[in-house]
Amino acid sequence: MRRGFATGLAIAGLFVLGAAAQGMRPGMMPMKPPAAKPAPVPKERTVVTHASVTINGQTIPYTATAGTLLLYNDQQKATASVFYIAYTKDGVSDPGARPVTFAYNGGPGGASALVDIGGFGPRRIEWPAPGDIAGQLPPYQIVNNADSIFDSTDLVFVDAVGTGYSRIVGAGKPNMFYGINEDASTFAQFIVRYLKRNHRWNSPKFLLGESYGTTRNAVLAYDLVNQGVYLNGVIMCSTVLNFETASFGPGNDLPFEMYLPSYAAAAWYHHRLSPRPASLPALLDQVRAFAAGPYAAALFAGANLPAAQEQKVAQQLQQYTGIPAATWVKARLRINASMFRRRVMGAADEQVGRYDTRFTTPELQPLLPLPGQGGQGAASTAIMGALTAAFDNYLSDTLHYHSNRIYTQLSFAVNRQWDMRFRGPLSELSGGGAAPDVSTDLARAMNNDPGMHVLFNNGYYDQATPFFATEYTVAHMPITAAERAHISFQYYPVGHMLYLNPEAMPMLHKNIDAFIAASAPSAGK
Repeated sequence: MRRGFATGLAIAGLFVLGAAAQGMRPGMMPMKPPAAKPAPVPKERTVVTHASVTINGQTIPYTATAGTLLLYNDQQKATASVFYIAYTKDGVSDPGARPVTFAYNGGPGGASALVDIGGFGPRRIEWPAPGDIAGQLPPYQIVNNADSIFDSTDLVFVDAVGTGYSRIVGAGKPNMFYGINEDASTFAQFIVRYLKRNHRWNSPKFLLGESYGTTRNAVLAYDLVNQGVYLNGVIMCSTVLNFETASFGPGNDLPFEMYLPSYAAAAWYHHRLSPRPASLPALLDQVRAFAAGPYAAALFAGANLPAAQEQKVAQQLQQYTGIPAATWVKARLRINASMFRRRVMGAADEQVGRYDTRFTTPELQPLLPLPGQGGQGAASTAIMGALTAAFDNYLSDTLHYHSNRIYTQLSFAVNRQWDMRFRGPLSELSGGGAAPDVSTDLARAMNNDPGMHVLFNNGYYDQATPFFATEYTVAHMPITAAERAHISFQYYPVGHMLYLNPEAMPMLHKNIDAFIAASAPSAGK
């Protein structure tokens, strides 16, 4: 049975009903369900509008194209209709010389609306701040995005099949799309079709992915480069490449080390440290060293760790997380992320968010060992209402794109069917594993396309894809020193969705603009 791993969505359980539960008598043969009829193949369509955005004091006119492209199998039969929104700068003498960036969210099962009006497109939502309950309620505002990266690149926001308005049609089947390699192949075909349709073959090309979108980035970059579609740069936002670094489970101590700096950042933000260091980056440098040194050694020792050493390590963990040393000892120095988020606020009966630990939400049953099902999480609770309402309104009233279908922001059906088995370029050497590591695809893409640059953007308060895990993964990628020189890291005072903090947006904008300029120095703007 295939299992999905959710970086952005929860996984629901699967239950197989026996014959008796289905009302069958002994000896009866199960009836085959009727074969599903192929979904009709719609015509490709586009809806074009015109607007302008002011960035750095400059007004930039643009064309917004909301539309669909069909994808095909080897027999040239349509398999999927992919929805996208493209923003292209008007008045450019040679559009083929201007950079173009293909952007998407993750999930698996998440549409691209978050990275569009969330923070990178020419219009953005005014997000509620942590603790702003009134700001979580309608009406919501969409405003000029002065920190959009549109000043440096045209933008194409793409919905994965099964999300947004993208859907399976004709000869398509779920197993053609809902998997690590299959998903990347789908996006590769879309990008090639878009480049051909819009005469953008010579444009400097970039990928921008958030969350599982960074997993997609790695595999997609490899696929594109193998097809001769070379990339100037890959922009990672809240990265997960090696899933072992984020998979808490018996026998895997790595996540406890990887998450510790993120624990410290959350405790620092909520004033749970005593004394509280003045500088968060300086504190995190100390925690990184402790996590990779004494803490890693203590976890490696397991039951052989002397009691005095265990107590010493627990005291240091208390200093960095605010959680009492006695609790750390009781947990054998291993507190997973879910338990940390319930414990860090002490007696406040609140838990911090997974996606952004700046946000908190009340505990319904604080004394139970598990928080219970159904909670969206603090950050999701704060933003999902704004995202759903504002984006649907934006599609119909601003972009004038109308559909009888429901725009699917998050698809649990897609997530449940996701195949996390990974076929990478070095799979024959590693023998595979339960937790995929797609960093080998990124390494091979950089090896085959030595001019490619990669930017990793990280939120200090992200406990879905912790920044120390990204650093660890990149440090272990099999690339040359010259290729490693093309990799850069940036950090922001925010969580998983880097655009939720208005104070972080100017930094994010500036850093991505600089990255694009360095990766495509001769590009037209």
